[in-house]
Amino acid sequence: MFIGREEELGKLNRLYHSDKFEFVVIYGRRRVGKTVLISEFTKDKDTIFFTGIETNAKQNLENFSRCIMEYNTGISADTSFSSFQSALEYVFELSKTKRIVLVVDEYPYVARASKSLASTFQLLIDKNKDSSKLFLILCGSSMSYMEDQVLAYKAPLYGRRTAQFKIKPFEFFEACRYFNKLSDEDKALAYGVVGGTPQYLMQLNDNLSIEDNIKNTHFNPSSSIFEEPNNLLKQEVREPAIYNAVITAIATGSSKMNEISGKVGEDTSVCATYIKNLISLGIVKKESPYGEKSTRKTIYSIEDNMFRFWYRFVPENTSVISRGASDLVYKRIAPGLSSYMGGVFEEICKQYLWKLLIEGKCAVNFSDIGRWWGTNPKTRTQEEIDIMGTDKDNALFAECKWTNEKVDLSVLETLVNRSNLFNFKKKHFYLFSKTGFTKGCIDKADEMDNVNLVTYEDMLKS
Repeated sequence: MFIGREEELGKLNRLYHSDKFEFVVIYGRRRVGKTVLISEFTKDKDTIFFTGIETNAKQNLENFSRCIMEYNTGISADTSFSSFQSALEYVFELSKTKRIVLVVDEYPYVARASKSLASTFQLLIDKNKDSSKLFLILCGSSMSYMEDQVLAYKAPLYGRRTAQFKIKPFEFFEACRYFNKLSDEDKALAYGVVGGTPQYLMQLNDNLSIEDNIKNTHFNPSSSIFEEPNNLLKQEVREPAIYNAVITAIATGSSKMNEISGKVGEDTSVCATYIKNLISLGIVKKESPYGEKSTRKTIYSIEDNMFRFWYRFVPENTSVISRGASDLVYKRIAPGLSSYMGGVFEEICKQYLWKLLIEGKCAVNFSDIGRWWGTNPKTRTQEEIDIMGTDKDNALFAECKWTNEKVDLSVLETLVNRSNLFNFKKKHFYLFSKTGFTKGCIDKADEMDNVNLVTYEDMLKS
């Protein structure tokens, strides 16, 4: 079942119909759906689809040769090209008279084993690009390799690509398309539990409750998701144990570099390197108060919801989970789910505001949005604003509440008071609520005329 990626497919098809040489780089974290996207794009096209494996150059060349022979003759031949250069020259020759898509999936595996492959591609692209109709796709899951060895300025292939796509996990409103049968509340919980990575979304069964899904995935020793964080780290990094310690420290409340360093037992310079790599993998995110660039206030949190949920609830219950007591584990974590979902709901609200902006329906024409926190100079107390965004003269302030109680007037008043820390000609307020608003809050919002009250139900309907 193929869901989403309409924008990427549309762009790929527009490039395809140019009928001239195209070189597209597609990369992104494992499980994010790169190969499925390429398969959907090529399903009705003449395609040589080669997937590299983690082996030596000889075996990859034999497999590549087989893919070419199967495409051109329809049979699997034992003959092999003498080199990648001769194989690619043959493909370029085939594509002089007709459009052919050549996919090299898991390109880093092939290129690492064959050190001259990038230079060979460079040579043949430069030689044939004006006479070829080849549509070349290089795809890879190793983010660092694709960025450093394919896209970077010093890479042999720099300047040859005609497009690149960094495939990211789905946002909430796209992820909902996987869950036609879940209740609205459970859709948010599902996103909070596995995030927007297609492979993780497909592990959930929308015929079951979220409770049963959590028991079947995170709290089930035989499920793929139970082992996923450790397996993914082993595939992506050289020292998974230290990365695991860093993620655990962040997930359990250490948000500043010195706190993470103390928890892990490594120097801050060492931790900074690991965190940088986790950020590039989309597992950790770095934040500063909105509108500020001060590194002194920088904090770190888990960006990927599957990792966030797993590290929040699984490690401390591993022994109980290994005994098959998923019911007991769920009873333990259930009281903390609403608190956990607070951060998830904030992210959903940010995505909703971006949606409004793109549709031309947002009160403020912001360029970016984010959290703000800092000291109130009058009260000397710490203040926080869930979401803030600005344009030249206007500011947006938002508060997000994932609770079963209706949001009352005091929440709006607090948000207005905190907005007074900033000077803008016009201020706009958004209150987001899981369950709605009290009459007092609604009346005050009507009176002010610059307040938007948005329920979770409203967000799903828009």
